Amino acid sequence: MSPVCSAVLSSTSNSTLFPISSFPYFPRTFAGAPPISKPFVRLPNHSPARKLVYTRPSVLISDDRTAWTSSPTPGTAAESKDEGLQATPMTKLVCTIGPETCSPEWIEALAVVGMKVARVNMCHGTRAWHRAVIERVRRLNEEKGFAVAIMMDTEGSEIHMGDLGGAISAKAEDGDMWTFTVRALDSSPPERTVHVNYDGFAEDVKVGDELVVDGGMVRFEVIEKIGPDVQCRCIDPGLLLPRANLTLWRNESLVQERNAMLPTLSSKDWLDIDFGIEEGVDFIGVSFVKSAEVINHLKSYISARESIDSLKNLEEIILASDGVMVARGDLGAQIPLEQVPSVQKRIVELCRQLNRPVIVASQLLESMIEYPIPTRAEVADVSEAVGQRADALMLSGESAMGNYPDKALAVLRNVSLRIERHLKEGKHHDTMKLPVITSPLTGDVSEEISDAAANMANNLEADFVFVYTKSGHMATLLSRCRPDCPIFAFTPSASMQRRLNLQWGVTPFHLSFTDDMENNFSKTFPLLKAKGMIKCGDLVIVVSDMLQSVQVITVP
Repeated sequence: MSPVCSAVLSSTSNSTLFPISSFPYFPRTFAGAPPISKPFVRLPNHSPARKLVYTRPSVLISDDRTAWTSSPTPGTAAESKDEGLQATPMTKLVCTIGPETCSPEWIEALAVVGMKVARVNMCHGTRAWHRAVIERVRRLNEEKGFAVAIMMDTEGSEIHMGDLGGAISAKAEDGDMWTFTVRALDSSPPERTVHVNYDGFAEDVKVGDELVVDGGMVRFEVIEKIGPDVQCRCIDPGLLLPRANLTLWRNESLVQERNAMLPTLSSKDWLDIDFGIEEGVDFIGVSFVKSAEVINHLKSYISARESIDSLKNLEEIILASDGVMVARGDLGAQIPLEQVPSVQKRIVELCRQLNRPVIVASQLLESMIEYPIPTRAEVADVSEAVGQRADALMLSGESAMGNYPDKALAVLRNVSLRIERHLKEGKHHDTMKLPVITSPLTGDVSEEISDAAANMANNLEADFVFVYTKSGHMATLLSRCRPDCPIFAFTPSASMQRRLNLQWGVTPFHLSFTDDMENNFSKTFPLLKAKGMIKCGDLVIVVSDMLQSVQVITVP
């Protein structure tokens, strides 16, 4: 599996991304979704209340905020896919599938707009519901020619509230007294009483501590402890949502002792992992990874860096992982808010240096859960993540249960396109110094070839880089170099094609090939010309993991 500031493993190898085939996985939950005890019972038959309209990808222009989210020209899914790469950002887009987007129509709509990875969150819903979503994504790939990968995110060891007695939400007003208890509650709990899933909660807290809900959306002060009950006064009012996570602060510092009794993977997580492997998901995410030992135990996963414990062992966790997710929501609940931007930048840079894909997640476009356009601050946040050259951006509640999932995804796509275009046109070539990641004793010719190919592509202003790869390794090395032009990766493995969807700048194709490069070109060029993705005269840099060379070719 692989670590991502919540860990994720791939079904063949998160953040670590590992494919599950090699296994013998950013908010961690989508706000407002029904709790596990009351799963999305009817969701497999859910259909969007709004009429679904496919639109051609639009380009972010001027300050007309409607241009961020839609295009006036209607089109079909096939037409959108065949418009070439003009509306496909180098930065990959991940969407959490939830009650608002679980129908086949919505899944296809998100794929048309640019979703490369569909995420299912095991914090919510039944396995039967998640199985139905997975089947719909697979069917879309088979019938419509998409290659959307599936990421399954485990619940992890976070401390969280219960289900609020089945209510969608509850309002906590300033000065209100609430009871947080480890006692089992029936389906109709007393008013202003919330169950906590951590048995040691009442012992850990002290009078005067601050209880922070959902990363700071609501705050309480601990007033009194009575056996298993903790009486708290609301000091920062807000909306309580089912299964929101809880953190405890004392003297302006996070209380970490409460996590000592919680394993990284619960018994439910192990059952969920077995489910993911059985269903053949591409990535599995593991939350709150504290050390590389868990990652090594799982062999393949993406870990999400949302825990302060993860930061202490950051490099070893990343090295043991296949990818990383920066879950800023939970991370911001465990470190001072002003530290989150610098920690995000550090993680993104380190993942890049160590050749692990990194996903920036949590609260990217939080306002679009309710509103059709984002705030300018949110656009600036997305722009910063794209400018840092993160591999992927992820929507959580915005796509799982928001009112405008397609518009939120369009914003991510269009902002990414604009920032990437700015960097390319301004010739802001990436200047990060990438350390050698292979052993000096064994060496890796592929690494040298990939560096040379990327530099050649930039210097010659090539239109594309082609890579023929069976293992996917050379495609990841090229992605690590962040060339200015798109990378077309051809692989004979359908599962590898899906896994490469998390790599920056890589457009993967499922295509069989041989050691005869001329024969490979004779199959590749007609295919891409038919899709309108290349044209005669385009300059292409070609590498493969079969031949230790770099070729420069003009498309005939």
